[in-house]
Amino acid sequence: MTDRSLTALGFHDVPALRPLTYPGRPVTAPALLAGSELWELTPSPGSPGGWPVLGAPRIGQRRPREPLDAVLARLGQVPLEQRHPVIAVGSNASPAQLHHKLTALGHPAAVPMVPVRVRGIGVGCSAHIGRYGYVATAPYADPAAETPLVVSWLDAAQLASVDATEFPNYRRILLPGASFPMVLPSGERLGGAYLYVGARGVLAGPDGAPDRPSGRPRPGGGDQSALLTGLLASSARLRGLLGPDPRAWIRRAAADRALRETAASVFAEEGWVLRGYDPLSTLA
Repeated sequence: MTDRSLTALGFHDVPALRPLTYPGRPVTAPALLAGSELWELTPSPGSPGGWPVLGAPRIGQRRPREPLDAVLARLGQVPLEQRHPVIAVGSNASPAQLHHKLTALGHPAAVPMVPVRVRGIGVGCSAHIGRYGYVATAPYADPAAETPLVVSWLDAAQLASVDATEFPNYRRILLPGASFPMVLPSGERLGGAYLYVGARGVLAGPDGAPDRPSGRPRPGGGDQSALLTGLLASSARLRGLLGPDPRAWIRRAAADRALRETAASVFAEEGWVLRGYDPLSTLA
């Protein structure tokens, strides 16, 4: 039997444990996170609850291609219709990070995770520093964007647990599919999904000179070391607080909440914080 463990499949980096690997490796094909394993899902017409699961351990004469809902029931978990679709723009798209979050809080890591293309949403950098020291991603409204993201279906307890890891720096909104089309690999469209949006705004990107903000969001989701290096190069105050390099930034920021807040205030003082990009503001 093929080893379907996260480690064997290359999902070994957990950003909460190795912050410079943020946002971690996302799923790129439909899958069921089942404990520390990742089982393949085959896109089919209709609800993902009916998509066949490949790789689940066979019991007795059970079919090797059981529908997702049947496999969830066998695992003692609720079906898809009793779950909440949540779109991830950052580390929640990484099965390793999601497994770490859920199991650390005592919840089973049984989560369908599926790539989804979303129109109207771009991915930037949140204007805060997370408790592990990294600068996380945050979505923003961009009518011209069509972005590959990941949707996970969480049960009520899992959703509450993920909420606890996101608040107060993010708030959860319901993104309507009519205004932000969300297309699954099967071609099916979601009617809507939850999305965590930043409560602190997003960082502006540089405009030519590193220390001059452009007025447009800085792209997020890339190499964390490169991001921190760029921010340090653009601000003498940040270098004094968190420098001289990304490893020092992570070490100092993760150890001191007050320092994280002080450093985040520098973002605003440098004129880097953009507001008014909340996805729901475009619906007014």
